[in-house]
Amino acid sequence: MNIADLRDEWDLVVVGGGITGAGILLNASRMGLKALLVERNDFASGTSSRSSKLVHGGLRYLKEGRLYLTYISVRERERLIREAKGLVEPIGFMTPVYGNRSPGRLSLEAGLRIYDFMSHRRDHKFYGQNEFSMRVPGVKQENLLGGFYFRDAQVDDARLVLRVIKEALLSGGCAINYAGVTEISRNARGDVAGVVIQESETGETKQILTRAVINATGSWAEKIHPSPDQSLHLRPLKGSHLVFPGWAFPFPEGITFFHPADRRPIFIIPWEGAVIYGTTDVDHKNDISLEPVISNEEISYLMDGLNAFFPSLEISINDALSSYAGIRPVLSRKQLAPSKESREHVVWINRGLVTITGGKLTTFRKLAADALKAAMPFLPQAQPVKDEETFKSIPENIIDDRISPLLLRRLTGRYGEGAKEILKDSEADDLSFIPGTTTVWAEIRYAAKHEAIRHLEDLLLRRVRIGLITPGGGKEHLGRIRKLCAPVLPWDEGKWDAEINMYLEKWRRAHSVA
Repeated sequence: MNIADLRDEWDLVVVGGGITGAGILLNASRMGLKALLVERNDFASGTSSRSSKLVHGGLRYLKEGRLYLTYISVRERERLIREAKGLVEPIGFMTPVYGNRSPGRLSLEAGLRIYDFMSHRRDHKFYGQNEFSMRVPGVKQENLLGGFYFRDAQVDDARLVLRVIKEALLSGGCAINYAGVTEISRNARGDVAGVVIQESETGETKQILTRAVINATGSWAEKIHPSPDQSLHLRPLKGSHLVFPGWAFPFPEGITFFHPADRRPIFIIPWEGAVIYGTTDVDHKNDISLEPVISNEEISYLMDGLNAFFPSLEISINDALSSYAGIRPVLSRKQLAPSKESREHVVWINRGLVTITGGKLTTFRKLAADALKAAMPFLPQAQPVKDEETFKSIPENIIDDRISPLLLRRLTGRYGEGAKEILKDSEADDLSFIPGTTTVWAEIRYAAKHEAIRHLEDLLLRRVRIGLITPGGGKEHLGRIRKLCAPVLPWDEGKWDAEINMYLEKWRRAHSVA
């Protein structure tokens, strides 16, 4: 969609196409509001495609005494597991306990008991040294007492954003990428009266009328709405990850341990056929408008932790497929150590401009509800927000002998009703897996046709993730991808050549570990 095609007047404009903005658009659309979401880059191109891919309660929040945040997170985790099968899935974690390291068995047991109590189910168990070592081959044996199993959940974060946006569109909402708000206009009383939207690549502008704007731009929030509390500001923190091939870690489940340098929890997570290892938590000192990339110091930090707990695996940085880094919108008052800062969110209100920032992916529904509650005085009469299922477009009675029940679950979870078209338009070969991944070729063509692809990186880094989980960003597959997508993308030969070159340069700069 071009911005010229937008109507001239809206009840609400949401700025920011990450998970928070998507959740707000969905709720507003279901309230009967004329709601528009604008994102100056691609949907989920910021923090919401660069997380640790976990939907989790956050055990460390218990240690910090943030019981309510943990409770909300656990509740939302359980709800998403129920409602988003195939997209949000349970994952088991193993965590070792050592006689000479904290936390010890008793403190972990106490935290896991509270975790289970909040989710109304017993999901943790302690294994002695021998059985734990069999379940976690290669773990350091010196002073090992055993370890715990517990349960959380994982997600494809970018696809979660796309699914939520798609549900909003089905409810009457509108979302446009590569278009940002450059100006918020106000009337004589100082109330919000409209915005100017600019197309990010052509520079074309359009002025529209609205009485309410919700700023959901995460780490960029204060560029639109400076904090009204002079002692509380956004502190951009960078979290970086390494991605390894699945064979590098012989674990059927996730692993978490506490880094010996600073006692921060680190995760090893099987994901999409590969393994994600991270994350760091450091101040981001560069311009936040620039692409965040992993630093040499972060690579050393992660590899030091890996070698301390799994020395016998002899994993090298040369084994890594890729890296990615994201910026967390963390609010800071006292400039604590990065990992000690709160992950809770705030809402600021200024005469029709509502800003919501902070928070975490797991609690996006809570953030959306709080933002809309704050915006209600500026909105026309609307239906109250109902506590209803997030995902309604779940196809039923699909039977296709060409695919396994597990693949069907994946397709319906990620694409909703779109799973029907994927299967209908695909030959058997299109439903085969891309080597080393759990993605099938047909997903690429569907995304190219239906999911607002502007650039090749949108397709390979966010709609599907093969840019992160295959060697060289999927360079060896670009010929087949081009052949698959040429009939559904309006790109001539010159455009295809330029997009491939831009994508490979972007991957080398931002995702290579060389």
